Amino acid sequence: MDRTSRRTATFFGNGVVAHVAFADPVCAEVAKVIAGACQKSSVTGKLGGTYLCMEGPQFSTRAESNLYRSWGMDVIGMTNLQEAKLAREAEICYSTIAMVTDYDCWHTGHDAVTVDQIVAVLNKNAENACSVVHNSVAAMPLERGCKCGSALQHAIMTDPTKIPQETRQKLSLLIDKYLQPLEAGA
Repeated sequence: MDRTSRRTATFFGNGVVAHVAFADPVCAEVAKVIAGACQKSSVTGKLGGTYLCMEGPQFSTRAESNLYRSWGMDVIGMTNLQEAKLAREAEICYSTIAMVTDYDCWHTGHDAVTVDQIVAVLNKNAENACSVVHNSVAAMPLERGCKCGSALQHAIMTDPTKIPQETRQKLSLLIDKYLQPLEAGA
């Protein structure tokens, strides 16, 4: 869920339009590998959930926190959504390892969240995160079976002859494999 307003979340524009599928922002294959790595690391993990990306850098107001909770949000953060969008456009498999730091300010048994509290929990989570990442990398398959690697195949809407040369050069790593065959057949 995107609650941001001032962030760049696409590589495209400047003369080229692309619409990638984003119904499921997380690569299911990578998420399963991470879930297995959590088990191997003896770290409590949850496969699936709903992430809300807020603008920040301030934390939620109590009203926002209660609203997000009523919407069924599992995790609130400030970074993952734009990362997921850019990864999809770059055809990179993406998943989140969210190490929870607090309940946010909705929880009646806890005072409002402070930076010191969050930093203390972050430090405790660092060891777990290292273990999960290590075990995830070790278990990552060599070949992808997902569709992340072809997300742009039918997403580029702009006629290749209409894409400005500067934009084409800037995005060549992402789009050339799809545009060159079109141009060769033209």
